[in-house]
Amino acid sequence: MISNQELKTQACAAIDARHDDIISIGETIMRNPETGFREIKTERLVADTMQAIGLECQTGLAITGVKSKVTGSSDGPTLALIGELDSLRISDHPFADPETAAAHACGHNAQIAGMLGSAMGLLQGNVLPHLGGSVVFIAVPAEEMIEVGYRLGLREEGRIEFLTGKAEFIRLGHFDDVDMALMCHTKNDKVASHVANSSNGAIIKKIRFLGRASHAGARPQDGINALNAANLAMTAIALLRETFNDEDTIRIHPIITKGGEAVSAVPAEVVIETFVRGRTLEGIVDANRKVDRAARGAAMAIGASVEIETTPGYLPQTNDPTMSGLWGQNVKSLYGQDQFFIEEHRTGSTDMGDLGHIMPVTHPYIFGASGTGHGNDYLMEDKEAVYVNMAKLLAMTAIDVLGDNSRKGREILSSVRPKLTKEEYLQFNRDLMQTTRFTPDTE
Repeated sequence: MISNQELKTQACAAIDARHDDIISIGETIMRNPETGFREIKTERLVADTMQAIGLECQTGLAITGVKSKVTGSSDGPTLALIGELDSLRISDHPFADPETAAAHACGHNAQIAGMLGSAMGLLQGNVLPHLGGSVVFIAVPAEEMIEVGYRLGLREEGRIEFLTGKAEFIRLGHFDDVDMALMCHTKNDKVASHVANSSNGAIIKKIRFLGRASHAGARPQDGINALNAANLAMTAIALLRETFNDEDTIRIHPIITKGGEAVSAVPAEVVIETFVRGRTLEGIVDANRKVDRAARGAAMAIGASVEIETTPGYLPQTNDPTMSGLWGQNVKSLYGQDQFFIEEHRTGSTDMGDLGHIMPVTHPYIFGASGTGHGNDYLMEDKEAVYVNMAKLLAMTAIDVLGDNSRKGREILSSVRPKLTKEEYLQFNRDLMQTTRFTPDTE
């Protein structure tokens, strides 16, 4: 039997042979950014690349997702290697699309390059015949929670139910044949890689205050100022912060997306959008209730009506320690013993947390980016790290999980109890998704 180390050597050699191709994939996606559920060009690039290396794939999953499954020589678990298709919108990013403002300022282009590079390594390195179980290569749309209005429109049209790609993949059954999952993000750091044990989840809120328009100079007393209600609500939310438990790491960060129609008119419609983030489901639900209360109280004080639309965003994430440890050992083999660390918690959010509620996952980070994540200066600086070495680490960790007759993979599955079944997950999200209205004059 070929050892896991020999298989890793073969996979890495095959990835090195496709070095320039892998970097080209990442850079091509960087220069052709597309936002969530619009990733048509990126979907085509992924599908064409998969087919070119001998993979059969499904396309059009959750609108733009791609999936390909390959099986080893014996039965065993199925591991998904995941990349995300979508970009952000940052108009002044150097690689922003001039028409849509789409820009890869989070490194998803590197994820796709790494995922496809790992497929090259496992297939062309003749590794698959020595693995137990299966590997699924998945390109998922719409991880970034942006363009909420557009996604709500897709929901109204019946094209999606949930607003993120992994939630839609879960709903549609595209993870039904997957037992565990791995993906990697880029970062700007001096240490090669790290993983957080957990991260925040998030609920998405759209709060619409409705007042009454009137001439702002001549007859403001005849109006009901929806902007005043919105400002009062944001002040109330800010003043609630001392009521949150520190260990829940609650983050609420509203913005006004519509502030009125004209300076000369009392604003009759004002819209706030915000995330309600937290470390636990209980903390998020509590904070969400308090935000709703603040919005209703502000509406009552000003005499406006308020419509509160609540949408599930991301569940809190917990990473599997065994998978994280396997990743870390591979990082150390490439970069050195001091080049991997484990962080206790991070307050950002990802829909990998949704997947982590129904199966073991890990979501590490690799260095090589420069600038600030989600900023106009975020770039893939060390292309060897973010594209090629990400591919190697994904492939090497897949070998650890599924090599040796998938011994480690079986151990992981035998020791982990999912937090939710698929049915419980879907029901939780559907219960959370609601629109409520409050009018002071009638309540």
